[in-house]
Amino acid sequence: MKMAPLRQLLRRSRFFCTKASAGGRHRRNVKQVTRSNLSTSLEELRAHVSDCDFIALSLRRTGSASAAWQRVSAYDTAEMAYLKAKRAAERFQVLQFAVCPFSVRGSKVTANPFNFHLFPRDELKIGMPSYSFSCQTSFLESLVQEDFDFNACIYDGISYLSRAQEPAAKVRLGNPVHCSYIVKSPSSLSVADAVFVGRIKSRIKQWKDACKSSSTKTDDALIRSLRQLALGGEQYGSRPCMNIDVSTERQVQLILEILVEFFEELVPLIIPAKGGGTQAVRVVLTSSKEDKNLLERELQNLEDEQSRRVRGFREVIDLISASQKPTVSHNSLNDFTFIYNMFVAPLPSNVDEFICSLRSVFPHIFDVTHLMKEVVPIEKTPNVSASHSYLKNRFFAPIDMEVPCKGTENEGYNSHGHNVVSICHLFAKVCSILKLTPRTGSPDARHEDIALESYANIFGPSIVGPVGSFEESIRVWTSSTRAVSTEDIVFLWGFSKGLSARTLKAQLGGSPDVFLEDCFDVRLVDKSCAIVAFSQPGLSGKLLSLMSSEEISGRLREMVSEGLKGASYEVYKRICRQEGLWEGVELADAFDKALADSNPSSVAESESKRSEIYWCSDSIINLDDL
Repeated sequence: MKMAPLRQLLRRSRFFCTKASAGGRHRRNVKQVTRSNLSTSLEELRAHVSDCDFIALSLRRTGSASAAWQRVSAYDTAEMAYLKAKRAAERFQVLQFAVCPFSVRGSKVTANPFNFHLFPRDELKIGMPSYSFSCQTSFLESLVQEDFDFNACIYDGISYLSRAQEPAAKVRLGNPVHCSYIVKSPSSLSVADAVFVGRIKSRIKQWKDACKSSSTKTDDALIRSLRQLALGGEQYGSRPCMNIDVSTERQVQLILEILVEFFEELVPLIIPAKGGGTQAVRVVLTSSKEDKNLLERELQNLEDEQSRRVRGFREVIDLISASQKPTVSHNSLNDFTFIYNMFVAPLPSNVDEFICSLRSVFPHIFDVTHLMKEVVPIEKTPNVSASHSYLKNRFFAPIDMEVPCKGTENEGYNSHGHNVVSICHLFAKVCSILKLTPRTGSPDARHEDIALESYANIFGPSIVGPVGSFEESIRVWTSSTRAVSTEDIVFLWGFSKGLSARTLKAQLGGSPDVFLEDCFDVRLVDKSCAIVAFSQPGLSGKLLSLMSSEEISGRLREMVSEGLKGASYEVYKRICRQEGLWEGVELADAFDKALADSNPSSVAESESKRSEIYWCSDSIINLDDL
């Protein structure tokens, strides 16, 4: 009952324009989009995308990796980070996709946010898509606390098909497709081709002549129907048409060439086969050049309408991609693995192919997390809200946020999608602090100056380097970092539960042959597993050999006898690559399962290039700080 006045106030506030200063905490008007108002909202979005400088994106998912070690972390190379993000994108679903075209003019940001509500369903009743996805109760609970309407989401959420799924969907629909552009085959006709061309040309000519002669006669409907049946003719709307069955794509090409060369008044339609390929070519007879142009326009409109129905929400993705405007995200690796998997194609198996393919769709991606690393340690700003608080307390960079009025037709959704506006605000604020001013002016000017451009296509703290430089390295941007080769990393588990990183390091220091003073560091991944990073090469291999030999002594011997185990970074890579090793809630369980695997192909360490992580004393969980 105490919340009722606040809810009423929030509902009334949506009717006013919102203009907020640096605090960024005011409720801003966000256009809520469902299936019922998708068409009109797309037109509004298209206009704003055309006028904006950047496009911010924010996704609301049904879950994420539950175990700490299954999330992208500072100790992951680019490949490992991608495999973790890929697994999450393939398991969970996006229910809300917020899009916000915005422009930056000095200290003023004008934003136009849209929040799209999604739900994958078989919209066209063709058996696709047929998805299953996981949900985490904590994520669903947070949606419930925001009055999220799950019934409306399921029944009125916007469906979609990816670019890879669209051709298969059109084949299943079986609708004829107009072929308006014919490229003449350069190859000469074979004997079989010549016979086929002669037969088809004669058949089309007889049918066309019969259609024209019958149109001048006054026969009754029965006689005209019998004549059409004898000639193999049908009706396409009010126009005569005839289907020509084909068995190869070569025959399709030959028929199209015949129509272009000898029958200008005929319009060809390709009828797809259910299993792929072409079932037949339908030719439609028009009465004049004007009638032919009218039919072609009708066919194009029908094809456009069908494509819109098939694509659904992917129209938004295609609009953003076609605009070539820079996109802004918070934690872009997680966001764009979801976007790619849902709207482009199944995720590639490796990070290099993923980034190359992603760049062809979204050429300029800015990750606010990566920009933030220049002014604040990553671990101090895990989310957008924390980032705002940190900057507000340490920097004076006022940003005036303006969100023009727009009505919303979905009152129950009015509290959703504001995170994307906060991302716009955060991006502008960080750019102001770093003196990175987007270049504006002529329509053909670049969307960012040279300094800002250097931050494009860098995926937060997890994948480093501009697209095209796919080195396996992870940077944690703090004041004290050092490069550590993955060959100098050892994972340890089997120590006493509740042991802190500091205490564990002190215990390991009792073996001076390996743990030389100030030559190693220890951090906890979770409560079951720790990482040891050596600053001198060769010590990691020496430690693993010593733990399995009879020469072990001192405190290390006691710890091994009590259950301490170790593995190299290559074993960790194998865990991330094999789906069957992800079942353990704790990383120690996954290591035990990986080492127990007796399959030689999985036990043998694969050859891989030397990789580095950027080690930071504050970047990995330290239970002393909890």
